[in-house]
Amino acid sequence: MGDVEVEERDGAIWIRLNRPDRRNAYDIGMATTVIDALESATAMHAVVITGSGGSFCAGGALDQLDDPDPDLLRTLFTTSARMLHAVRACPRPVIAAVNGAAAGGGNELVVACDLAVAAKRATFGQTGPRVGSSPVLGATNLMAVQIGEKKAKELTLLCRRYDAEQALAMGLVNEVVADEELETRVSEWIAELKALSPRYLEISKVSSNLWWNSAQDSMANGLGMLVQAIGSDDMREGARAFIEKRRPEFPPPGTGTRRS
Repeated sequence: MGDVEVEERDGAIWIRLNRPDRRNAYDIGMATTVIDALESATAMHAVVITGSGGSFCAGGALDQLDDPDPDLLRTLFTTSARMLHAVRACPRPVIAAVNGAAAGGGNELVVACDLAVAAKRATFGQTGPRVGSSPVLGATNLMAVQIGEKKAKELTLLCRRYDAEQALAMGLVNEVVADEELETRVSEWIAELKALSPRYLEISKVSSNLWWNSAQDSMANGLGMLVQAIGSDDMREGARAFIEKRRPEFPPPGTGTRRS
């Protein structure tokens, strides 16, 4: 089995991230495979994105932040942006089947999806400032439209974790089901979509991208700042602390950071 499994089932393309050893954090190759699957979904009724091994997605692979290769990391950032845009550009509804932890870029993937069904065990949250990064591809902009500005800033700035019921209450997901019922319930959602007009579903989806499209300048600016911060003390310390499972020791405010 590969790092991303793509299967046609129930009239949908099921995309399963399959790197449970790193909580399905994606690298450039995995993100590219997801993009290709989304772009090939024209003949389907829907697309489902889920994870394996009890996790949904932990975002981009953090092992590249500890001792970053600037060109490689720039490509990871820009490919992440392309993947999330592919979710929105896909002509079919994209459903996040959140089977476990959705953290960092994984939470932003939930934000990008059109619909989201969560297992009871799922958790949600951003990690950016905790690991020496910033969630500029959805959490700092579009998420405020979905759950409100104050709540979005709480997720983005405090990096707390939220359970599935909390995510439902704030509007981050559409429904919470028992863990063992997740894929069955998602199949039921697909069945509902199959009874509808694909033509007018596409029109409705494209029209609903108003706020996503409006956030593109914010995302581009944020991405540019992230690229310029590659190799900063904060990035290196955040990644090392995450890998070593300890609390990070960032430089204090006003001291600046150097690039190595």
